[in-house]
Amino acid sequence: MTSLPPCPACSSSLSYEDGSGNYVCPECAHEWPVKAATEQETQRVWRDASGNLLQDGDTVTVIKDLKLKGGGGVVKQGTKVKNIRLVEGDHDIDCKIDGFGAMSLKSEFVRKS
Repeated sequence: MTSLPPCPACSSSLSYEDGSGNYVCPECAHEWPVKAATEQETQRVWRDASGNLLQDGDTVTVIKDLKLKGGGGVVKQGTKVKNIRLVEGDHDIDCKIDGFGAMSLKSEFVRKS
């Protein structure tokens, strides 16, 4: 059995689907579309190593020395990265690092500044 979302108006857990593509709350009579509820559940949230919420344009600090593939050197711990861009994928931060250029990082190796 699938779990139905609680009512966004009164937080009642008694919501039901009416068959016409809407959820209905029997307590407050609020109706909302099924599609909107599923879109909210699939929204991606990016967090840094400390659990802080990341957003496009944030400044982050590298918390661990990162070796670059291809012998390109090492990004040292404490390096500040400005104006990040969040993307889908394994490496979820696109950025430019002074001295290294364009690069992709994993959010687990950075801390929000």
